[in-house]
Amino acid sequence: MRWEEEKIFKNFKDIIVIMPDLSVIIVNWNAKDTLESCLNSLKEDLAGIKNEIFVVDNNSQDGSINLIKEKFHEVNLIENKENLGFSKANNQALRISKGEFILILNPDTFIFKGTIKKLINFIKINTHAGMVGPKIINQDGTLQLACRRSIPNPKVVFLKVLGLDKIFPKNPKLSQYNLTYLDENEIAKVEAVSGSCMLIRRKALEEVGLFDEDYFLYAEDLDWCYRFIKKGWEIYYYPSVKILHYKKVSSEKRRILSILNFYQAMYIFYRKHFLNKIFIFNWLIYFGIFLGALGSIGKGLLKGLLNKELKP
Repeated sequence: MRWEEEKIFKNFKDIIVIMPDLSVIIVNWNAKDTLESCLNSLKEDLAGIKNEIFVVDNNSQDGSINLIKEKFHEVNLIENKENLGFSKANNQALRISKGEFILILNPDTFIFKGTIKKLINFIKINTHAGMVGPKIINQDGTLQLACRRSIPNPKVVFLKVLGLDKIFPKNPKLSQYNLTYLDENEIAKVEAVSGSCMLIRRKALEEVGLFDEDYFLYAEDLDWCYRFIKKGWEIYYYPSVKILHYKKVSSEKRRILSILNFYQAMYIFYRKHFLNKIFIFNWLIYFGIFLGALGSIGKGLLKGLLNKELKP
């Protein structure tokens, strides 16, 4: 076995199985350019940690498969013949992973040295923590707001749509969506962290279950976080360590489909967790989601046309 080592004594009666401390799961779709640097940074940071690495490839056509086979022999590669989406692909690896802790990681990330050990130490010390996420930064060094947030219930989303979180970013009642009132450098118990990098306790996973496969892309991490909270597990934002997230590397290659996936995920999330007894209220929410999708598709098409015209 690659990562599960067995030592059989001479009398063949005693078997010691050394299980990995950490299972790393990366779902990849045409992100070869960043996947290589991600795996290199990961390899360096995993030194001294018993681990197993899974890359689940969703039928990439950019040479990602060959890259892994040629340069990263330690990786357990799962090759899908079609794009199964984020949830199903992660679940494929989750079902066969063995680590005491699981790191869900995007291929368009870069792990700074010392990150993983500190995340593991933090979750070990905080026994009520089922999940922890690091500080996530953009290429310009600014905070990626999605790395700590609240569950988007109708009230939180309504305040966000009105733009009140931007007008009053330091008001705890009006800026709950991205928790901008919190100090970005202080540890905080939150309702959700980003699926681009989240460390999970296996014991919590066994209670909560896998990702909901109704989601193709987007909101599956929010759904998971919400289910962790419902089971009584705590979620923490831990800014003592950070990662770089390039963001939208794959989704930019399928802009319109990504927009549709996003609003479809909003619909699924609302129906699953916040469906109201008042029929009209639900349809107002659905209509708002529909209008949001139309507006975003319109902006996306316009952006695409402008980009074409500006190219020499």
